[in-house]
Amino acid sequence: MVKIPIEEGLSLRSLEHEDAKELFALTDSCRAYLRCWLPWLDVTRTLQDTRSFIESALRQSAANLGFQNGIWHEGRLVGVIGYHHVDWANRSANIGYWLGDRFQGHGLMTKACRALVDYAFDVWRMNRVEIRCAVGNTKSRAIPERLGFKSEGVVREAEWLYDHFVDHVVYGMVAKEREEHRRNAAG
Repeated sequence: MVKIPIEEGLSLRSLEHEDAKELFALTDSCRAYLRCWLPWLDVTRTLQDTRSFIESALRQSAANLGFQNGIWHEGRLVGVIGYHHVDWANRSANIGYWLGDRFQGHGLMTKACRALVDYAFDVWRMNRVEIRCAVGNTKSRAIPERLGFKSEGVVREAEWLYDHFVDHVVYGMVAKEREEHRRNAAG
């Protein structure tokens, strides 16, 4: 199990079987909002679908191919963040995330994402971290921009979103840029 403390009342923790009910309730309460940007809402209709997702996340972690963490704020599950893909040979990780709409606007996702970026570089010694966001998803795009990621271009028609394709902006950060960004932010 991975636990990453961020600050008082805010932490990341690997999703476990016992989180299924709370995760499904959060997903279901945000379904209309999340469906605007995430392609998996129509296949997450029951508690069992959420249990299957958590089981898949546990297999991913056991295979050392990344992990999926709940974002816990004041004891409540408010979102999910994790590594969608880890490429150990090239020391690269891809981060994905979502936050319940009623928990947005408080800096929670920026802090959670910063913690996962730090984990990738400091613990796993990755050379590259990547985040992809739909071009029109300005809230999601603001996270890597705030954290000093560089926009590397647009992947056209990168994802099928129910009835249409969406383009993705690719954001990347490499280890040497991260250190430079940290120095500039501190000084």
